[in-house]
Amino acid sequence: MPDVILRKISRVIEEIFHEGGPVPAKSLKRAAVMAVIKNPFAGRYEPDIQPFMEDLKPLGLSMAEKLVEMLGGADQIEGYGKAALIGADGELEHGALWHAPGGYAMRELLDGSNAIVPSTKKVGGVGARLDVPITHINASYVRSHFDSMEVGLNDAPRADEMMLVLVMTTGARIHNRAGGLAAADIKGEDGLR
Repeated sequence: MPDVILRKISRVIEEIFHEGGPVPAKSLKRAAVMAVIKNPFAGRYEPDIQPFMEDLKPLGLSMAEKLVEMLGGADQIEGYGKAALIGADGELEHGALWHAPGGYAMRELLDGSNAIVPSTKKVGGVGARLDVPITHINASYVRSHFDSMEVGLNDAPRADEMMLVLVMTTGARIHNRAGGLAAADIKGEDGLR
């Protein structure tokens, strides 16, 4: 398989203090790391693309490590998500290659994270934006942590590139009050509840 050719990495961190209501005791931090790489399959149909997932694993781990550092350590992380934005000469399936390398990298660094890492992917042009879904790291049904973070770069992805994204958060949405399973009530048996 071809090497991963990295053009750039971008890091973004948001700190949210309130959404119009009272200021909570603790702010919410959301962070994203975006890697823009050359799409080795751009412009052609390649039947066997799965081996490229192995090539992406070191990049996924490096990105996850950056996120943990940005947010103050693995013990601070409560939510996560991943995404891929594929340039116009690629196909949606190329973004699906990010599922395992991106998801497993985050779960490897976050002890006990049982929930599937939510994801999205799309084909888009330079400057396209993408909403990355976020859920709780241990139980997908924790409604307070259903969130998203919009990401994008003004010069990516070029037609022959992919932008791979990992997102982590330090908590629930500010002012969450939609009910459902509370993080304190997670049983941790199946990644759902």
